Amino acid sequence: MNLREKLIGAWILESYVEHPVDGSAPFYPLGENAKGIILYTPDGYMSAQLMRVGRPEFASGDWFRGTLDEYRAAAGYIAYSGQFHVDETKGELTHSMFVSFYPNWLDQTQVRTVELNNDELHLGPAAPIQSGGKMVISRLRWRRAPC
Repeated sequence: MNLREKLIGAWILESYVEHPVDGSAPFYPLGENAKGIILYTPDGYMSAQLMRVGRPEFASGDWFRGTLDEYRAAAGYIAYSGQFHVDETKGELTHSMFVSFYPNWLDQTQVRTVELNNDELHLGPAAPIQSGGKMVISRLRWRRAPC
């Protein structure tokens, strides 16, 4: 099987760590017990959802009527979806953001580093990104979801 075929399916987040390029200590932007799922479909689409565990519910019960503090707490969420492509000769994976919780990513295509060993998938950006006030390289470890 080629890389694209091996990616197809659902993957559960095991860890999300950011490594500052300045050499300072790595950190967990969504906490050490972050939850997430990433999906790759046979027709070339992907969706990634990651969240901080323990975000408070909105008192109003209405997602359009949260308080400013509730919206701030809800920001512990990363979500985007769109097409994905694999260049098998380069071993390169790209994610194209058709929709994104973070508006700066809309309509972008980003290169991901990818390492796949059996049921463990390691992903990260190919170039540093801005996060938490620092330039970082994110490292995400996923485990294939059980059927």
